[in-house]
This record gives sequence, structure tokens and C-alpha cells, in this order.
Amino acid sequence: MADSALAGLIDTTISVITADGRNIVGVLRGYDQATNLILDECHERVFSTKNGVEQLALGLYVIRGDNIAVVGEIDDELDAQIDFSQVRAAPLKAVTH
Repeated sequence: MADSALAGLIDTTISVITADGRNIVGVLRGYDQATNLILDECHERVFSTKNGVEQLALGLYVIRGDNIAVVGEIDDELDAQIDFSQVRAAPLKAVTH
């Protein structure tokens, strides 16, 4: 991801899909030239086809740049309206090359 795109996301809530299939949501506090990300107020969303989405608190978290598949901005208002206990989805699979 280009530095200018990440710079515009500083202090906003983002969702990161990792290469190993995790969905991590938090406030972007910083990044470096290797696209390592520093997220604050962070949690992981664990999806299941049988149960609602489990949200695991992580706090301050660093994600290595080589493990990032997708970064996207979260609309805090829309996100707050979602009842994640009712959401059912298959867990993401790891990226394979």
C-alpha cells in the first residue's frame, strides 16, 4: 500500500485481513516503510457458521507488513449498528501462493 494512502488513515479505524486469514480491527496509530502497522484499541473478529462473530480484545497490536493481505477503512457509525452476534460466515482461509 502506498505511503500516502496509509497516511490518510492515521487515527481512523481500519480493518486488516491478514495472509493467515485473520480479521483485525483497530485504530491505525502508525506504520513504517515495510508496511508494518501499529493498531490501538484493537480486536480480532473470529467468524463462524454456527455462532455469532466472536470479538477478541487485543489492545495495542503490531501487524507485520508481509502478513497483510487487505487494509480497509471502517465507517464507525455503520459498524456500531451491526449486531455481530447474529452474523454467520465461514472463517477466512489463509492465502496460498
